[in-house]
Amino acid sequence: MKLNDFFNSETKAAIAFSGGVDSSYLLYAAKKYGASVKAYYVKTQFQPEFEYNDAVKLADELNVEMKTIQLDILENEDISSNPKNRCYFCKQMILSKIKKQAADDGFMILMEGTNASDDAGDRPGMAAIAELSVVSPLRECGLTKSEVRTLSREAGLFTWDKPSYSCLATRIMNCGRITDEKLRRIENAENKLFQMGFSDLRVRLYDNNALLQFTADDIDKALGKRKEIYKALSGYFEGIAFDLKEREKSK
Repeated sequence: MKLNDFFNSETKAAIAFSGGVDSSYLLYAAKKYGASVKAYYVKTQFQPEFEYNDAVKLADELNVEMKTIQLDILENEDISSNPKNRCYFCKQMILSKIKKQAADDGFMILMEGTNASDDAGDRPGMAAIAELSVVSPLRECGLTKSEVRTLSREAGLFTWDKPSYSCLATRIMNCGRITDEKLRRIENAENKLFQMGFSDLRVRLYDNNALLQFTADDIDKALGKRKEIYKALSGYFEGIAFDLKEREKSK
């Protein structure tokens, strides 16, 4: 099935929108093929501010209404305790919240942006997607991540080359408890590195120490600026280390 055929049969739907590559293209395609759609962004402690800003910008450019839902994700002990299946509980909580709000707004179908490249075995949250009967048009139409990027570039979407950015909770290692304070330190540290010209990076938190991960494009530059980086980040962590194993580029 092609996306235009999909939206010919599903003409009205809510879209769980993150401002990332996949959900942005899904929103664009729905609008392009004439569906009545509304975007729903759930704002939690796990999303950095730039993700929200990107979502607002893209929705504005597409002239699609976006509703922002505030959610204290850490009030759920199954999430804040940081178990291995945290992503399942998180996705379940977020999608349930959107689904209820969308139904109140008159949308009985909820869609999200999982693509055909996403491995269900590596994404616990996909179980929640299935349980809640959320539709994944990109996956159903066989569109891979690289194809979504190509189509996004052709459509003129600024998100086409945006690196995949997993939520801030993925930075807290050793199954340590997730807190607002830890998340803000990580976000602030990553923002400092972005401002220094780095991209597609991760700041991992081990106890009160940071492990910095850079791609092959940036690691030499980062090591060359290690004193500047240490000065910028030392207020956030007791110790700072560089992971000498190059981080794979986000797909």
